[in-house]
Parts: sequence; structure tokens; C-alpha cells
Amino acid sequence: MDLAYYWYDAAHAILAPARAASDLTRLALNNPANPLTYTPMGRTMAAACEMFERTTRRYAKPEFGLTSTLIDGQRVPVSEEIVWSKPFCQVIAFRRGPVARPRRQPKLLIIAPMSGHYATLLRGTVEAFLPTHEVMVTDWTDASMVPLVEGRFDLDDYIDYVIEMCRELGPDLHLLAVCQPSVPAIAAVARLEALDDPAIPRSLTVMGGPIDTRRSPTAVNQLAEKRGVEWFRRNCIHTVPFGYPGTGRRVYPGFLQLSGFMAMNLDRHMTAHRDMFNHLVRGDGDLAEKHREFYDEYLAVMDLTAEFYLQTVAKVFVDHELPKGEMLHRDAPVDLLAIRRCAIMAVEGEKDDISGVGQTLAALELTPNLSQDRKAYHLQKGVGHYGVFNGSRFRSEIAPRIADFVATHDGQRQVPRARRAKLAVVS
Repeated sequence: MDLAYYWYDAAHAILAPARAASDLTRLALNNPANPLTYTPMGRTMAAACEMFERTTRRYAKPEFGLTSTLIDGQRVPVSEEIVWSKPFCQVIAFRRGPVARPRRQPKLLIIAPMSGHYATLLRGTVEAFLPTHEVMVTDWTDASMVPLVEGRFDLDDYIDYVIEMCRELGPDLHLLAVCQPSVPAIAAVARLEALDDPAIPRSLTVMGGPIDTRRSPTAVNQLAEKRGVEWFRRNCIHTVPFGYPGTGRRVYPGFLQLSGFMAMNLDRHMTAHRDMFNHLVRGDGDLAEKHREFYDEYLAVMDLTAEFYLQTVAKVFVDHELPKGEMLHRDAPVDLLAIRRCAIMAVEGEKDDISGVGQTLAALELTPNLSQDRKAYHLQKGVGHYGVFNGSRFRSEIAPRIADFVATHDGQRQVPRARRAKLAVVS
């Protein structure tokens, strides 16, 4: 019997009283009326209590919390609106308040990765484009919260979702795919192009994506090829237990994904937590708060459906179907040669240890029928995987280049080519 998920829930339940006691002790030791608050022993005990509570906590889905933005020097309010919804995903549009001199701005759909973390991991990405674009983002649903009656969700369904988004939110739409969705996003564009669909997006930007993982293979890529799909099926897939809406669904649990994330950079995380402890003891409130903000986001994880995860491992990381021209969507070929109108930009990080340099660039080389003036490439020096879509260099160097690329291709689309018979029959 599959007991991993049950043991995980049981461990949280067992630790709940200790966690509550630890939190109460921390509050007492931080009370200004308590003399121990001002002693080294009191600060050390309070720091230890907070670290224990945080390392044993189950982190809830964070909020975007973007309440305003600056447009042409004017501060305007921002609100969230759900503009598209399916069982496994919804699209959130960030509606901005009225401005003194309104002008049309490009519509940008940010496709967040469905790889363990919530879409709020891209908060900084959304925030960077809010002043200059009508921003929307895919908000993927934790698979444990989706009842079995809603059916399966695999890689074909993911591509279907992106196609439907383009049709309902377009046609003047620009896509920005961050990491994992680079493959289903470019597959969706290829299918739309093959069908000569009017919903073809005006541009697609792929960032740190595994288009061709044979290039500059990282530890993640090598592990997938070494283990094979069956190993992941045996060791990573578990059943959602009773107490969840998705009871009985087979998933790759978020807590297992998180253990993998942490193990990849264990020394860095241990150092960060040691520094957090020292900041608390010394009373460095600002530095401690930065740690809290980062790990509140990083430690909040979601389950993935087993079929989506295993198909992704097989098709993207083991069999390399997309770059080999062997990938299918609903039994129809995903033909990158069909891409002729959707402009494509590839963005990579020099120190990316998840998607090596060249893996995302492959998107430009695998689309030879797209003219060179509709392609762009940027290699950001000095950043790793996270820095490709967040942080100071993203804001100052990457985001402006993407904005320029989107603006360049936001005009009226070129006159469509005549529908080709061999493409017209594809469905």
C-alpha cells in the first residue's frame, strides 16, 4: 500500500503541538515586557523557536500581493481578475486603475511553470511588466485539490490549455514561457501555425526552457536519462490520501519535489538558515525578513498529476521528442517547421544549472522557416536559473529587452500566407 503521503501528513500532525508550543515561546521571548527579550539567551531561544516552527510548517499558497504599479510616473491601483478557468488552471489578469493619458499596451500572458512551485514565484516577473503591459499569468492548481471526477491532466492537456488561452485571450497576444512551459508553449504555437489558426500569438519568449536537453546537459537532465521513466514511476508517484478533494489521484507530491530542490543546493540552504538564525540573534530585522519572504515562497509547493510529470520526463528529458521532430499532440505532429509568423525570443542564463546554455537557444534553430528578423536571443551573464526571471539583473537587463521585442512585434500581423493543403488537413 502507498503510505508515503499518509506518513507525511501524520508527521505534521504529530509535530503540531510542539510547533504551537515553540511559537508561543517565541512570542513570549519577543514580548517587550519580558526582561529575557533583551538578553543574549532570550534572543537565542527565540531564534531557535522560530527556526523550529518554520522548518516544520506546511506553507500555504502565497498571494501575489501586487496592489499598485507606476505608469508614466503615476501610481495606479492593481486588482486581480480571473479571465479564464479550467479545473487544473486559471488565468489571472492584473487590472490597473485609470491613468491620466491612457494608451494601448501589449497583452502579455506569462505561462508559469507547473513544476512544483506556485505561480507566485513569478511575482517579480509580473511586477516588472505591469507598468508597460496588460499582464496575465497562468495560476496552476495543486493536483491534490482537483477531484478525480475532473479527469486526467497530461502534457497533451497542457498544450490544449495553452491553445485555448490563445484563442480566448487573443488574437493580439504575446506569450512568455518561464522554464518548463517552454516546451508545451512552443508546441501549442506550432499546432496553431499548422492549422493556420487566427489565434496564433504575435510573439513567444522562452526563458531558461528545456527545448533540447541534449545540449549542455545539467545534473537534472543526466539524472532523468540515467534513471529512466520507470524509476520515477516507482519512486516519485504516490496517491493523495483521504482528507483532500483529490483523494485517490496519483501525483508527484510537492513535498518530494521540495526535497529534490533542496538537495540540489543543500549547502546554500543550510548556510541561509544558519545566517537567518544569526540575524535573529543579533536583531537584524530587515535581513531576517528577506529570508522569511524568500522561503515563504520557496517552501510553498504543489502536487503534479502523475501522468503529466511522467510524460514530461519521458518526452522532454529522456526521449527528446521535440528536437528530434518526433513529438505528437493528440496524434498530430508537433512540427516546428510550421512556425512562420509567431516571433520567438530565447533567453538564457550563463550560470543556469537547471537548463544549460543552448537548450533554450535551440528554439530558434529548430524553426528555420521563421525569418531571422522575427527571432532574438539574449544570454544574460552572471545569472543562474532563478535570475533569468527574477532579481535585479532581470529587471534592469532582461525585462527591457523582452519589452522591446514584444513592442517590435506588436503591430498588425503580416498578411497571412495562403493556407497550404497539407497543413489544412491537420486537426
